Amino acid sequence: MKKLTAVLVLVAITSILAACSVNKGDNPAKATPQLQTITLGIFPDVNSIPFVIAQEKGFFREEGVTVKLQAFKGAVERDSALQSGNLDGANSDILAEAFTKEGGFNTTITSLTNGSFKLVISKDVTANSIKDLKGKDVGISKNTIIEYVTDQMLAETGMNSNDINKIIIPQMPARLEMLKNGKIAAATLPEPLATIAVQNGAKVLNSTDQLGINPGIMIFTTKATKEKGKEIQAMYNAYNKAVDYLSREPVENYIDILITKGGFPKEVKGNLVLPAYQKASAPDPKDVETVMQWLQAKQLIKKAYSYQEVVDTSFVK
Repeated sequence: MKKLTAVLVLVAITSILAACSVNKGDNPAKATPQLQTITLGIFPDVNSIPFVIAQEKGFFREEGVTVKLQAFKGAVERDSALQSGNLDGANSDILAEAFTKEGGFNTTITSLTNGSFKLVISKDVTANSIKDLKGKDVGISKNTIIEYVTDQMLAETGMNSNDINKIIIPQMPARLEMLKNGKIAAATLPEPLATIAVQNGAKVLNSTDQLGINPGIMIFTTKATKEKGKEIQAMYNAYNKAVDYLSREPVENYIDILITKGGFPKEVKGNLVLPAYQKASAPDPKDVETVMQWLQAKQLIKKAYSYQEVVDTSFVK
């Protein structure tokens, strides 16, 4: 009888504890909050590689955040998606941030990205320096980072934008094709498209690496920074893990990922040129100032926005 009583008491205690455990788990106030999904717009360029790696190597998952990567071929489509609310953030540039501010759309720069832009000449054109491009057709996209860096390269040699014939080709793959087919004398291209151009006989005349400028950035809507701050911070934690991965792993260990998941052309295999990636950090104030001066000189914006007006450093401190 005593044994039966003891068993019944034990069963009762176990049931009570189990009920308490269930009630505690069912209490939403004490449950671990679920992080929201972030949707990012990216290009198939080297700026986006840390995001692709973070996705495919599970670094976003390790940080508890779901990130959807949406690929674009041109800045116009990317900016439209951002402004229509289909994106939380995007791989972008300082110029795009100034334009969104000018248009009354609330976005902010949250970090720089590491990329490279090169001015390359066709294999059919004889030129040893940018000065040899005077009067020739150069493929760019208008009022974008491409035109900005092209003008900076011209200025370094004492030339100005009127010294060349700017041929407006918004989509980067189309610009590369026109260069390969000899339809234009030169083009400004991001990596890895510049590498593909060189593989096809083109020659590099100058680059942002040589100039020491870096106008590439990550941009987020202010709505996202307010409502998804924890998610953005988790994203950057994963981004930094990806940078660590890229610093220690040879390109051949992940090149297939970039081709199948990042939209990189197959031609880059064995030839991809990467920048020196750095962990998430704020853009250089000088880069912001120079871009604003260029935009204002071209009367593309009414005022030159200050660093504080366009940059939120809270996620990369």
